[in-house]
Amino acid sequence: MADKQSLNRREFFSFLTVGWVAFSAACAGLASMALRYSYPNVNFEPEMDFLAGRPTDYEAGVDERWKNGFGVWMIKRDGILVALSNICTHLGCVPNWLPAELKFKCPCHGSGFYMNGVNFEGPAPRPLERFRITMTPDGQILVDKTRIFRQEKGEWNHPDSFIRV
Repeated sequence: MADKQSLNRREFFSFLTVGWVAFSAACAGLASMALRYSYPNVNFEPEMDFLAGRPTDYEAGVDERWKNGFGVWMIKRDGILVALSNICTHLGCVPNWLPAELKFKCPCHGSGFYMNGVNFEGPAPRPLERFRITMTPDGQILVDKTRIFRQEKGEWNHPDSFIRV
């Protein structure tokens, strides 16, 4: 039996086809990476500050109209209005407001918070955070989520952590 030293026509075109497909796939991959690089990364996070209406728009208790869009509960109680974060201080879940029990309850790990945001049950290590809340010159409420007030640091007494109503 003689050793085969040369390729026949069919084998040559098979190798050529495999090589061409591999080259085309590599070029397409590079082109797709270049195309992806040309588009900016877009961040779809909610705005960090927003107008929340007027103080007269709020009844006493918890208002959830900003919960989904901005991550904020507006709490009107004892003559003050606060903007409370809806992020649990344990692992970042979103607690639910239970009006019959007058508390926030985290569905993930069972942390419980009073209406004012103070934790009283579960693994949450500290109370919910407040956001800066001020009045605009035209009488609307401005909530600024870039400024956070923490109760354990004694910041809940800061004048920007609430407004008197």
